[in-house]
Amino acid sequence: MKDFIAIGDTVVDAFIRLKEAVVGPDEKSITLSFGDKIPYESVDEIPAVGNSANAAVAASRLGLASALYTVLGSDENGRKCLDQLRSEGISTEFVSVAEGKKTNYHYVLWYGKDRTILIKHEEYLYKLPEFKQPRWLYLSSLGESAENIHDEVTDYVKKNPSVNLAFQPGTFQIKLGAERLSEVYQRSKIFFCNVEEAGRILGLDTLGIRELLRRMKALGPEMVVITDGPRGAYAYDGTEFIFQPPYPDQKPAFERTGAGDAFASTTVSALALGKDLKTALKWASVNSMSVVQQIGAQRGLLSQVEIEKYISQAPTDFDSKSL
Repeated sequence: MKDFIAIGDTVVDAFIRLKEAVVGPDEKSITLSFGDKIPYESVDEIPAVGNSANAAVAASRLGLASALYTVLGSDENGRKCLDQLRSEGISTEFVSVAEGKKTNYHYVLWYGKDRTILIKHEEYLYKLPEFKQPRWLYLSSLGESAENIHDEVTDYVKKNPSVNLAFQPGTFQIKLGAERLSEVYQRSKIFFCNVEEAGRILGLDTLGIRELLRRMKALGPEMVVITDGPRGAYAYDGTEFIFQPPYPDQKPAFERTGAGDAFASTTVSALALGKDLKTALKWASVNSMSVVQQIGAQRGLLSQVEIEKYISQAPTDFDSKSL
């Protein structure tokens, strides 16, 4: 029996480190000279990543029996992804291989400490596999051809009420809208997004954080967590509004891919290990800090022992606070 089964698309990320770009004054855009030759410093390919794959790795490193349901292409990149997942101790018994299809491949334009990702989700046939009841299902980013999976997940959770559902929507799931995915929200034990995503989901971008949390909670999740990058994260369980400060960076961030995935999946993993929400948020803050110190979403993910060591050395103002 698995503790943690993640559901979502898996990709190979090609990190293209740019040498030259102009960052907009609001740090929301980069400009490259159109029609020009753009120099770059390096390219690093990292297999078996994506929100759900990253979550499965985080759970495995924290000691949970972890598995992944995903669809890969029948190509060399698919084989690399399978090998990488197995090397992390993740069960691949639920991984499906689509004959004649390519594995998802994304280009990450990396400049400074942040990145812009060019994405393409291949069209696959998705069918939720049969599995014994895990303690947690973790649903995250999927392509447009996977719309049916959301209904299959909610049907599964309805039939198996002891299974906890965590939901961290990706781009397409946010685009689908809260009304289409209303049952996913309503069946979720815990929900994650960042501040900008919360505004898009609700169709509002001028609300204070307490009101964002309250309105996201009204969609149905038992607990809501909204992250705000290096400024920390906020949570609401229907009773208490919580602010979790960021763990102090040990050195300037190297590359920020996967910080949100680390935060969400570590929170869920800590809950699965019997921790309360405030402790889980502290663990998540540490793992998120560690991830941005290295390239990619997985290399910096920590074990329980490593997280506890960081917490033992944390400054006094690291503890979560009521809003």
